[in-house]
Amino acid sequence: METCSHIATITSADYDRPANTPNGCEECLASGDRWVHLRECLACGHVGCCDSSKNKHATKHYHRTKHPVIRSLEPGERWIWCYVDEAGAEV
Repeated sequence: METCSHIATITSADYDRPANTPNGCEECLASGDRWVHLRECLACGHVGCCDSSKNKHATKHYHRTKHPVIRSLEPGERWIWCYVDEAGAEV
């Protein structure tokens, strides 16, 4: 299966490093809001909430920074997603 060029640059070291704020969405923690699932930007480590959350901070981070690839921080999930190419992969 072919993948996007952004996902192709991700290594296991990128994926397996500890999250900056593993206990919650950075913006939601600051505002006292809630989230559904957590996503981490693999370019800078920003942790934001998923698109099922009302604030969608992970996607807002992508639009603000153009950092293309996120990973799920949910227990048992091992996938990454590229916003640019709308492509995902299991890791």
